[in-house]
Amino acid sequence: MACPQRLSAWQQEVSSAFTHLSKTQASGLALWSAGIALTGSVGIAQISALLAQVLGQKEGTVFQRLREWYLDAKHKRGAHRRDLDVASCFGPLLRWIVVRLGGEEHRLALALDATTLGDRWTILAVCVLVRGCAIPVAWKVLSAHAKGSWRPHWESLLASLKGQVPAGWQVLVLADRGLYARWLYTAIAACGWHPFLRINLAVKARGPGEEGFDWLSRWVPRPGTSWKGAVECFVQNKSRLGCTLLLQWEVGYEHPWAVITDLSATEAQIAWYGLRAWVEAGFKDVKRGGWGWQHSKMRDADRVERLWLAMAVAMLWTVSVGSQAESRGAVASLVSLPQAPGAYQRRKRPPTRPQTRRLSCLQRGRLGLLAALMQAEALPLGTIVPEPWPEVVTPPRRPPDPARQHQREQRRAYKRRRKAAGRRQSAA
Repeated sequence: MACPQRLSAWQQEVSSAFTHLSKTQASGLALWSAGIALTGSVGIAQISALLAQVLGQKEGTVFQRLREWYLDAKHKRGAHRRDLDVASCFGPLLRWIVVRLGGEEHRLALALDATTLGDRWTILAVCVLVRGCAIPVAWKVLSAHAKGSWRPHWESLLASLKGQVPAGWQVLVLADRGLYARWLYTAIAACGWHPFLRINLAVKARGPGEEGFDWLSRWVPRPGTSWKGAVECFVQNKSRLGCTLLLQWEVGYEHPWAVITDLSATEAQIAWYGLRAWVEAGFKDVKRGGWGWQHSKMRDADRVERLWLAMAVAMLWTVSVGSQAESRGAVASLVSLPQAPGAYQRRKRPPTRPQTRRLSCLQRGRLGLLAALMQAEALPLGTIVPEPWPEVVTPPRRPPDPARQHQREQRRAYKRRRKAAGRRQSAA
C-alpha cells in the first residue's frame, strides 16, 4: 500500500470528526497531526520535509500549505480565504474522544489546569484524562504578562464543551487548590458534570447539626486518618457552599487531601483525585516528553491555538494506538520474571501502588505508527481503552525527608515574610 493511501484513512477520520471544517481546513489538520505524530515534533520544517516525500510533492509546496493552515485569513492567498475558528472544534473534539472510548464504563475524567511557555504564553486547558495521559479538548492561549481574571476564559471553555458527552455518562472535573472558586464549582455543575476540586486546609466547615464552623484539620489530625460527609464549607455567606467533603491524610504525605464535590459521600472516593496528576504528564507530552512545543517561536496567540489543535489531534491518535497496545499486554510484568539463585532481589511493589509505566501511551502509539510504516501496513487508528479509576490513595514513592521538609517550611516562611513586607510597603 502506498504512503498517501495509508494517510487517506486518517484524513477521512479527521474529516468525519470535524464536519464543519472546509475540505482544505480538514485536510490541513490531518496533515499537521500526522506529521506531528510521525516526526514527534511540531517543527514545520521537519514535518514538511517528511510529508513532501510521503505525498510526492515539493518540500516548499508542502511547507506553504502547512503554514497557510494556521495563518489568519488576511495573511492567506486566494479569494476563498477563511479563518480557522479553533473554539468551534472543541465540542467535536470531545465528542470524537467519547466515540473512540472503548469499554462498558461510561465514565470520563476531565482536568482543568494551566501551563506556561517561558515568559511568553500561559495556556488554560481542559483535558481528558486516560491511561496516564491528558488529551487537550479546549484551551485558551494568553500572554504570560496578561492581567485580569481567568474566570471568563474558564467559563467559556466549559460552555464550549457542554452537551458533548451523553447524558448517561458520569463526568468528573478535577482541579487543584490554586483554581478553586465557587463560580467554578457552579459552572461545572451547570454542565451536568461533577466538580471534584481540591481546597486548602485553611478553611472552616460545619457538619450536619453543628452550629459553629471549625477548621478542616479537626477531622484528619494525623497521618493515617480520613473522613467524608456532607458539610457546609466556608464561613462567609457569599462563599458558603453545601457539598460533600472528602478528607484523607495518607501516611508519607506532608499534608492531607481535601476535596469537595456534589457527589454523595457513598458515591465519591477521594482516591479519584489522584487522576489529576495525569494532566502534568499531558503537559510534558506537549513539550519535552513528546511534541517539543517548548522550541516553538510563534508570537501570535491565534496561531498558537491552531497549533495546539493539531497537537491535540495528534495526541488523540497516538494515545488511541498506544492505549490499545498497552491494554493487550504490551507491557510485560517484571514480577513474573524468574530470579536466578543469588541474583539481586528486586524490591516488591506495594499492592496499593499501580505498576509504573516505562513508556507513555503517546510514545507507545507513535512507535506503533512507525512500525506499521516500516512493515508497509495500513496505519492503525486505534481505540482509547480506559483503565479502572484508582480505589485507594497511592502512597508516596519515598518517605518524607525531615531535613528537606524543614527547608521547604523555611522557604515558605521566607516567601510569606516577603509578601507581607510588600503589602506594608504598598500601603505606605
